Amino acid sequence: MTRILDRYLGRIILQYTLITMLVLIGLFTFVNFIDQLGSLGQGNYNLTEAISYVTLIIPRTIYELFPMAALLGTIIGLSLLANDSELIVMRSSGISMVQITAAALKMGGVFVIAAILIGELISPYTETKAQRGRAEALQQGIKQQTNLGLWMRDAQTFVNIKEVLPDLTLLGIKVFDIDDNHQLRSLLAADYGAFKGDHWVLGNVKQTRVDAEKGAEIINTDTAKWTSQVTPQILSVFLIKPDQLSFMQLSRYINHLNENQQQTDPYELAFWNKIMLPVSTAVMVMLAIPFVFANLRSGTLGRSLFIGIMLGIGFYVANKGFGYIVLVYGLPPLLGATVPVMAFLLLALVMMRKVE
Repeated sequence: MTRILDRYLGRIILQYTLITMLVLIGLFTFVNFIDQLGSLGQGNYNLTEAISYVTLIIPRTIYELFPMAALLGTIIGLSLLANDSELIVMRSSGISMVQITAAALKMGGVFVIAAILIGELISPYTETKAQRGRAEALQQGIKQQTNLGLWMRDAQTFVNIKEVLPDLTLLGIKVFDIDDNHQLRSLLAADYGAFKGDHWVLGNVKQTRVDAEKGAEIINTDTAKWTSQVTPQILSVFLIKPDQLSFMQLSRYINHLNENQQQTDPYELAFWNKIMLPVSTAVMVMLAIPFVFANLRSGTLGRSLFIGIMLGIGFYVANKGFGYIVLVYGLPPLLGATVPVMAFLLLALVMMRKVE
């Protein structure tokens, strides 16, 4: 009996969650495409580039929409069962609210696994590719090579950067100075660089000056000033937001910041949000069940769907808003990620007790 219930409810919830997800993806993708139309014609950014960008950010959209899609899909599926009196028959047959919730949460577990796989394996890769592809099209003279780092031209110099960290710290910098005859004048290599005021401060610098008569001269210094048109504003277009990084990327960068005694709160908040998003997906599924049962007699599908949308939007706003509050007032980032989820979990438990 339990297996039949699990399969039946799981199939219904999966079916309507997928339909809901497709509708939401279509809506958000259309909005993202409209947003890109304003950039058409800048540099090499054309319609093909815009379509490619919008397509590549779909995995990130799916990842962010999982809680809302799970909530609405479960509400729609169970509401249709309620309209056909199937839920009433289930309860009359001795099936408890706990059994129905357990059956729904098993499908919620599938959603959690899917969210983790998309958020860790697919979204960070496609998001990086999307942002860099868009930046290359908009910024002429900037070329990104996956295995060779970031290459840029600045007047008579060519710059190679091995890695750009999320706070725009540069790692593995090489600056090639070329004369008018296309001959190498000097090579500057630095382990890292940080932007201060209107210039870069490079650390652990090794500069090689090439002279046709005197040969090569090598100068080693702890720090050096580097003035360039390569600014953080240019580099930032190659970066993705903290909440779009993978769990492992965030973990490594937080460790890097801690080692250098730098601020980690925004990245810790994104880190905990990464952990809590799959949990919030399961909570949304759990919230939908007592919500539907509470409206068995008085509610209609339209009303249930409307309230479900409001709950989904409310969760999104509460999650984002509380995160900003935590950052502004210096509260532990863990609170920003967990309090909204725990609040909606408490709401689900209270509602469940009322309809038992």
